[in-house]
Amino acid sequence: MVVRRGLFVEDFGGRGELLVLVHGLGGTTNTWYPQSQVLKRDFHVIGFDLAGEGRSLHFDSISIQSHVDDLRQVVREAGGTRVHLAGHSMGTVICQHFAEQSSEQTASLALAGALQQPPDPARKALGERAAKARAEGMRNIADAIVAGGTSNDTRTNQPAAAAFVRESLMGQNPEGYARNCEALAQATAADLSRVACPVLLMTGDEDRTAPPDVARAIASNLSNSEVRIIEGCGHWTPVERPKQVSYAMTLFYSRIRRSMA
Repeated sequence: MVVRRGLFVEDFGGRGELLVLVHGLGGTTNTWYPQSQVLKRDFHVIGFDLAGEGRSLHFDSISIQSHVDDLRQVVREAGGTRVHLAGHSMGTVICQHFAEQSSEQTASLALAGALQQPPDPARKALGERAAKARAEGMRNIADAIVAGGTSNDTRTNQPAAAAFVRESLMGQNPEGYARNCEALAQATAADLSRVACPVLLMTGDEDRTAPPDVARAIASNLSNSEVRIIEGCGHWTPVERPKQVSYAMTLFYSRIRRSMA
């Protein structure tokens, strides 16, 4: 299924309220595949490849706001009036801005490896990474992200998960990836005072991109949030610890349903 701007959209099936899964930089819908298979028991689950990534075409203008607009279009095409959102990494920034701009439409946020905006050193590094992708392609970037973005346990004891991350990066269009690096480098923080829905923040204890203190800082600015720290996990939370993430999300949604009963 393809919607506006040539986005690849995958309907994982299921029945019930709409849940849209938003991957991060270098990801695809498959980042959330393990969770989609569990959560479609209770939700109608949809994922999409962000513009410039995976199976979606790249464009002249990519920004966090253009991704938010694309997410809104995906929700509209799926017939959603209220939507649960789950985001990973850069996807968490997109979800936060959607929730700020469309508070009444957002039923909940589940954010894995969440950040609000990159710190200044990361902005510079993202610009350098964009230049590297254009000049050299994706192989060296993929190897560096596996080394720095996954946990020691993942690389040692779950090599298939590390290989998944590497393949996800290797499969990116270098120009599309570069433009998304630049979009993230220019990201600004959403106004969390306008986010009223329940929020689940999940992060790995070895996440160097969005460490536990970042999750706790985000939670402190939200009116209804909880934090789950996942042991032996790096930044690729849904891939490195799929069972733990699925379990945390299932409990989170169960609590939401009970509170509304």
